[in-house]
Amino acid sequence: MSFSRLLVTFSLMMMMAISNEPFTLAHKEEYKIYGFPYSASTWRVLAVLHEKGLSYYPITVNLRTGEQKKPSFLSINPFGQVPVLLDGHLKLTESRAISLYIESAHRSRGTKLLNHKNYKKMGIETMWMYIESFEFDPPATTLTFEQAIKPMTGLKTDYKVVNETEPQLEKVLDIYEERLKNSRFLAGNRFTLADLFHLPNIEYLMNTTTKRLFESRPNVHRWVAKIMARPAWRKACDANAWYDEMEN
Repeated sequence: MSFSRLLVTFSLMMMMAISNEPFTLAHKEEYKIYGFPYSASTWRVLAVLHEKGLSYYPITVNLRTGEQKKPSFLSINPFGQVPVLLDGHLKLTESRAISLYIESAHRSRGTKLLNHKNYKKMGIETMWMYIESFEFDPPATTLTFEQAIKPMTGLKTDYKVVNETEPQLEKVLDIYEERLKNSRFLAGNRFTLADLFHLPNIEYLMNTTTKRLFESRPNVHRWVAKIMARPAWRKACDANAWYDEMEN
């Protein structure tokens, strides 16, 4: 089992173990978020914060200048990746784990992104969260890197990789198309973390030629339009909102 799978598994086990216990954390201070306003993983965490109506204190780690690889940041996250959440003495890395923590800590606030009262429904939501991580994310991330990230850093897209990877994503989207015939969202008729976790890659891919894979499937296209239009997501992607938080 890979490290990432172990991390997600542990996070979900902890979340489900405490799902019926009331949280007493006061969170008198804002969360501190080390991130970059153009980072897909940072967007994922910001979307959850905005869905929950929570404020945060942003600390910019400039990925374009390699700040994430400098000793000052490696002392915070030795893996050299953003985002990092600080909640008092608690430090969390990995955007999905951070998202689960925020949702669990503030389950009664804002958008309910998981069903903490019904284990069967939570099981379905968790299943689709795993599907995003281990079926959708690998090809989607490769396509995002080749077509969006490389051009931004002055590198050339490898279209051989794109052509080899798109059929892998198509297989996943075919399954999504069938699923979305009978439900508004992946885990049911309610927006959850299972949908939200897809958004960072989708945001980038809808500005590439790969968007045709989403638009050619009517149910997937409807779902994508719905989740991308959420105000919390639009704010998460807005770099100005990140810098506005810094000034407040």
